[in-house]
Amino acid sequence: MVKFLVVRFSSIGDIVLTTPVVRCLKTQVKDAEVHYLVKKQYESVIKANPYIDKVYSLEGSLNKLAKKLKTENYHYIIDLHKNIRTFSLKLQLGILTFTFNKLNYKKWLLVNFKINKLPDIHIVDRYFKSVRLFDVRNDNKGLDYNITDGDKIDINSLNSELINGYIAFALGARHFTKQLPDDKIIALCSKINYPVVLLGGKEDFDKGEKIKDTTGTRVYNYCGKLSINQSASIIKQAKLVISHDTGMMHIAAAFRKKIISIWGNTVPEFGMYPYLPGKDSQIIQIHGLSCRPCSKLGYKKCPRGHFRCMRDINENDVANVVNTSL
Repeated sequence: MVKFLVVRFSSIGDIVLTTPVVRCLKTQVKDAEVHYLVKKQYESVIKANPYIDKVYSLEGSLNKLAKKLKTENYHYIIDLHKNIRTFSLKLQLGILTFTFNKLNYKKWLLVNFKINKLPDIHIVDRYFKSVRLFDVRNDNKGLDYNITDGDKIDINSLNSELINGYIAFALGARHFTKQLPDDKIIALCSKINYPVVLLGGKEDFDKGEKIKDTTGTRVYNYCGKLSINQSASIIKQAKLVISHDTGMMHIAAAFRKKIISIWGNTVPEFGMYPYLPGKDSQIIQIHGLSCRPCSKLGYKKCPRGHFRCMRDINENDVANVVNTSL
């Protein structure tokens, strides 16, 4: 038996993007036992993954957890987070570790000088470089996302208006500059020919209510009302998914959904665009802005004040893409 500890603390999308490596480790390495370490609040994202033998959750002291992990006698750590905390963990466990190149310097060049030296390779394939010594290769089966029966949503009982099909719109994004302005979302939702289900966290509830109340009865606000896995269940059953550059976009890709992803201050060139999504998925973005990308993550407001990366997106064009895709 060969015991692996895969480490990715956060966040939703980043964890989902590690699932091909987990699957291929489990299926391609003889007698592999795969454990996964994640922050407690994201445990549900991989808890039901059939390729993971055991999940450890970080909540509180890393040092205390490290002592517990040491008793597992792992052979290898696959570090797919690569930060100060994982560096500390690796020192304490003292076993052979494999990781990946985060390309931070090249991202810095693109953000600050608009010099693009980034390789044209998705982060999933960069993750696979961390396990090549074990002769593990990408099976090209895409991302995995597993939902327990208790989290599966019965659309028939949720709302009768959704039975004949709906669009899932993932509103949530950690940073303001990754999100369409409210008036743009309202205009977009009002032009879509199907009911729209809004998804997001509790922090998105008020925004969802504003959008619902302004657009009318064909928009349903479930922001803050569902768990991550329940939201994933809604996405799985949707006809199409609209999303910003956020975790739900990657969950939609795991279900091979047709995705219309809308990009603001971040760019697909960072290597985290939808991975093997449904046919005819599209990326919507404004090309040619001298200020874009302004960050590899995002800001609370546009640093330039004009927010053209989102303001210049034509909601009529996006609605046309959605309506003609179905």
